[in-house]
Amino acid sequence: MLALTTFDLDDYVFEALRAGASGFLLKDATPEKILEAIRVVGAGDALLAPEVTGRLIAQFANRPRLTRPPALDRLTARERGVLQLVARGLSNAEIAGRLNLAEQTVKSHVGAILAKLGLRDRVQAVVLAYESGLIVPGMGDAPRSG
Repeated sequence: MLALTTFDLDDYVFEALRAGASGFLLKDATPEKILEAIRVVGAGDALLAPEVTGRLIAQFANRPRLTRPPALDRLTARERGVLQLVARGLSNAEIAGRLNLAEQTVKSHVGAILAKLGLRDRVQAVVLAYESGLIVPGMGDAPRSG
């Protein structure tokens, strides 16, 4: 689902994500951006308006850290690394290039991550990565242990 709204309010973003949206755009987005978002969400990926992304990350960064979900321990080291790069906003192609893997291999890793963690899509994976402390804003490309 793609949410399109005139209201640039964090509450609307959070409610849309909780309701199952995999995309969130403001109505002032260009027609090209809206069509791109429809394609991205239709392909099973996620997309957030750039105006919203920074605030969303800051909101999660300022929340008290939750206990690390035990499901993260089911991930292999490679899957944790892929999850960190997904949470940094890299596409499958970018991750493949960075890790010197085939893009299909990255897709397989992402699918395994979602299945093992019981997540619906990449947006939920990003939220989990931040909430669990697997990555934190401002840490750059430095991997986190665990």
